[in-house]
Amino acid sequence: MTAAPDIFAPRGKPLPQPARVTQVIDSVTFSVALYAVIIGVILYVSYTGAQAMGYNWQWYRIPQYFYTVTEDGFQWGEIAFGLVKTLQLSATAFALATLLGLLVALMRLSGLLIVGAVSVGFLELIRNIPLLVLLYLFYYVLGPVFGFDRYTASVLCLAVFHSVLISEIFRAGIEAVAKGQWEAATSIGMTRGQAYRYIILPQSIRFMLPPMTGEVVHMVKSSAIVSVIAVAELTTIGRNIISDTYMSFEIWFTIAAVYMVVTLILSVGVSMVEKRYAVSQ
Repeated sequence: MTAAPDIFAPRGKPLPQPARVTQVIDSVTFSVALYAVIIGVILYVSYTGAQAMGYNWQWYRIPQYFYTVTEDGFQWGEIAFGLVKTLQLSATAFALATLLGLLVALMRLSGLLIVGAVSVGFLELIRNIPLLVLLYLFYYVLGPVFGFDRYTASVLCLAVFHSVLISEIFRAGIEAVAKGQWEAATSIGMTRGQAYRYIILPQSIRFMLPPMTGEVVHMVKSSAIVSVIAVAELTTIGRNIISDTYMSFEIWFTIAAVYMVVTLILSVGVSMVEKRYAVSQ
């Protein structure tokens, strides 16, 4: 004898549920729309303010600072060269900062009293000095002593300043690895250095990627500080163009847009790597 079918049992596909507020806020569409609104408000306020001052807009002159096409062929403009110098400066400083930050983090985690004290002293000294003051120290104090030029002093200053932040990222990532991994490495006869190289550091990378993304963007933006010692990077080029043309609004909007595009590209690229190595729950 078969049981009678339950007429109250749900059939077919469930009815679609309305989107929750959190889902709408977290959506890419909402984020892009909000970002566009904010940028639009900033541009509108700037435009109306410039119009009130009787400012003469000259946007048609901007492309020549990116590139020109003459009888001699295609030539890059001043802003393009400044962008290349900014990326070169940031990449070199970030590579040095990563190596120095890793060294400082390992020193702090070594368990040796003197070595740990030296690393802590370095951290406290550097992160309590403003970046601008540190740049002046490297260029005007250490530069004449060791023969640093503007570019070298800028790279070393940025590397030292950001190495403190990166060392804390390394330390947090290393400490996030389960202690059982250390025990497993010791049980198979690995030394501390081998455990770091083959087990701990590879596993800690996925924990370090999110904060390291922000540090990459921070490095590119903070590189603008070297314009105060006339290093020919993007911000310095912008100031030089303004001094020749008096196009303050156009140039600074353009420079800001270039920085924004670069940082967005870096953020998206690192985010893709972050998703690839995301920590599984």
